[in-house]
Amino acid sequence: MANLLVDERDVKFVLYEQLNIEELCQAEKYTEFSREMFDMVLDAAQKLAEKELAPTNVPGDVEGVVLDKGQVKVPACFHDAWRHVCEGGWNLLPISQEMGGQGFPSSLNCAAMELFIAANQALAMYSGLTVGAARLIEKYGSEDQQRTYMDRMYSGEWGGTMCLTEPQAGSDVGALRTKAIKNPDGTYSITGGKIFISSGDHDLTENIIHMVLARVEGGPAGTKGISIFIVPKKRIEGDGLVDNDVITAAIEKKMGIHGSSTCALNFGEKNNCIGYLLGVENQGMRIMFNMMNEARLAVGIQGLAQASTAYLHALKYAKERYQGPEISAMKDAKAPKVPIIQHPDVRRMLMWMKTVTEGIRSLIYYAGYCQDRVLTAATEAEAAKYEGFLDILIPVCKAWSTDMGFRVTELAIQVHGGYGYCREYPVEQFMRDSKIASIYEGTNGIQALDLVGRKLAVHQGALFKSIVAETGNLLKLAKKNYRLKDIVEPFDSARRQLIEVTRYFGLKSITEDFMIPVLYASPYLELFGDVAVGFMLLWQAVLADRRLQELYSDAKADTAEKKAEMLTTNRSAAFYRGKIASAEFFANTFLSLAKGKARAIMSGERSAIDLPEESFALF
Repeated sequence: MANLLVDERDVKFVLYEQLNIEELCQAEKYTEFSREMFDMVLDAAQKLAEKELAPTNVPGDVEGVVLDKGQVKVPACFHDAWRHVCEGGWNLLPISQEMGGQGFPSSLNCAAMELFIAANQALAMYSGLTVGAARLIEKYGSEDQQRTYMDRMYSGEWGGTMCLTEPQAGSDVGALRTKAIKNPDGTYSITGGKIFISSGDHDLTENIIHMVLARVEGGPAGTKGISIFIVPKKRIEGDGLVDNDVITAAIEKKMGIHGSSTCALNFGEKNNCIGYLLGVENQGMRIMFNMMNEARLAVGIQGLAQASTAYLHALKYAKERYQGPEISAMKDAKAPKVPIIQHPDVRRMLMWMKTVTEGIRSLIYYAGYCQDRVLTAATEAEAAKYEGFLDILIPVCKAWSTDMGFRVTELAIQVHGGYGYCREYPVEQFMRDSKIASIYEGTNGIQALDLVGRKLAVHQGALFKSIVAETGNLLKLAKKNYRLKDIVEPFDSARRQLIEVTRYFGLKSITEDFMIPVLYASPYLELFGDVAVGFMLLWQAVLADRRLQELYSDAKADTAEKKAEMLTTNRSAAFYRGKIASAEFFANTFLSLAKGKARAIMSGERSAIDLPEESFALF
């Protein structure tokens, strides 16, 4: 098992057999691309991830970042790796050719990002944030701003960040205090402080361009009065760069992603910090949300990537670690030791990890595919359809993927036993690095509120209805396959439960019990994620069963014995059987709980709200 980052065969199954991204090449936007070019990108990305990025992961974790005389320094090994990323043009992979990029589909970019994050999440963050910030300038910046900042950011010459959070505000962005005072020349003087700024300062690039939320003096209160500014660490004066009064006050000492510089930044301590308005005043939140939605999908990929590499490491360990006899020979002291993958409880954990990882991958890539379909749509209705799918799935991609991805890393440690808890093996780092993904870019609780409070209400529930209709079409197809009949019912039942809970929320939202949907938003998102991922796996099972039957027919495997033997000798047959097994396992392990989850949500139980604060604990 040479590649311990990502299951290459599963990646290609999702891209080519499930999503059939080759069809995108028929659209004018992607007409110059082909399956061969996509494969070349995947192969090159895997080589970069394995040879250049992955070797820096553990050293970067051990060395961490340091603040030295006002300058943050990243782990020394990161510099060569960053150079390879920039020279290979990987920041430009999904950027349109009109903006100097390579213009590849977003779905393919998701696969490349998974590889890079699995190799080294901390290092990959510098690139991800830079591209996200540059995209804002691409969409809302003037021609001068694009040439001055965006081009250098896409090339990797300059870095980029997003600066939202403040100590007193946290997730309540509308409570920010950072100020912007307009100058006679049209620039703005920026004063204030931001915390938890990923890539806030580092020495990978000569300059860092911050996207800073601030309130123009005299602007409306709350989020309506927020504007967004381009605030470079060093501003251009004449032919050179000068200090722009952006001070790194501290770097956070974190549980994980030690190689990522999470900083507290102070702007304008010397009243000499200049910012440049992006877009128009008081539109900062609307503009920033463009970056945040992309960032939330990227964070979902972080959950996927850590799960992927954790699962593959655990699988490798389980095949190599000999301990105890086979279960039927437990009482035989002379029985030979067997690999722990032969022990039922270990196999159960591995199956859970396999199924969840494959489900997340399918969901995340599908979200990227929806972005591609929006751009290649032949009609406005088709574009609106996929835009709607994307809108309602983004909070699920971010929250469900990171919650379950973390649990996969936890199980990887469990499979390793005591060794997994020690730094001798990398799985403990995977868990530490992955936890932050459920917290930043809007906590998963905020994602649940976004789903329940915004996305379900759009156009009187049109987004939800459209995705429910799509799952209904898949159910009709799956029900025609008698070999899948035993697993179709749990999918159908879970779908009905989700619909019932959604209707329940709709009724409660217009009564005095309107707090119930808010209280149960997170359990609802979990149920929604179960159903969404479940249908991704059912979709895969339908495709895999068809292909498996073709392989059986070609090999004349017409008996149970011949089929069983074929699964041990034919790698393709084994793979497709594994896809069907993932759907079976998910149906019985996750979706069988849907009725109980729905009942708990619709119980209306209010103790968490009604209990006096003093009753939580006496201290």
